[in-house]
Amino acid sequence: MVLTCKDFVGRTDCSTTSEDPLSRLSLIKAVLGPFLRLMFRPRVEGVQHIPADGPVILAGNHLTFIDSMVLPLVCDRPVFFIGKDEYVTGKGLKGRLMAWFFTGVGMIPVDRDGANGGVAALMTGRRVLEEGRVFGIYPEGTRSPDGRLYRGRTGIARLTLMTGAPVVPFAMIGTDKLQPGGAGIPRPGRVTIRFGEPMEFSRYEGMDRDRYVLRAVTDSVMTEVMQLSGQEYVDMYATKAKAA
Repeated sequence: MVLTCKDFVGRTDCSTTSEDPLSRLSLIKAVLGPFLRLMFRPRVEGVQHIPADGPVILAGNHLTFIDSMVLPLVCDRPVFFIGKDEYVTGKGLKGRLMAWFFTGVGMIPVDRDGANGGVAALMTGRRVLEEGRVFGIYPEGTRSPDGRLYRGRTGIARLTLMTGAPVVPFAMIGTDKLQPGGAGIPRPGRVTIRFGEPMEFSRYEGMDRDRYVLRAVTDSVMTEVMQLSGQEYVDMYATKAKAA
């Protein structure tokens, strides 16, 4: 099924279509996988840390647009993640192809700019995890404006505490060199995707409304991402840095 989340007013409202995104993902990997591997020459480290089954959260840095194309293609399990609904609402043949591709590689479109955007993203992730799937998230909330790692938002902590799903930190390395600024056609080159060991936070069970716990969990995940990526850490939100 293809999940599409439309209106979130304190709840999830997910509808499905008859086409199986897993079959599309297999097709996309078969058709585009060899081309993308030739173009990006990905070096994947630690992929064995991703559990073979059950719910898991992949949490990592976000350097550029192609991060969300590379991640699903280097993981054995399908990865679902939140994306801007504008990626699937385009008109004409180009718009339909973009929608087919992005939902095929696991993107769930959500209007994150609306009044309930944060709730929509959180509840969508919760549903994916409760179905025993893999949910990918960028805790920074947006692409890094300068290649540094910024403060994580606590949605990642809420998800792991609400669902009990382990967190596997990951780092994208080099994607920003191939697509500076996150726009335009990426140039060929080598990227590295590095996965860390699973993190579990069962000791904080039932404390998903404690803001101090949420911050502590989030910061511990971001520390692991920083160590994997080698990025300089900035203790401020990336959105604030972009607005400055």
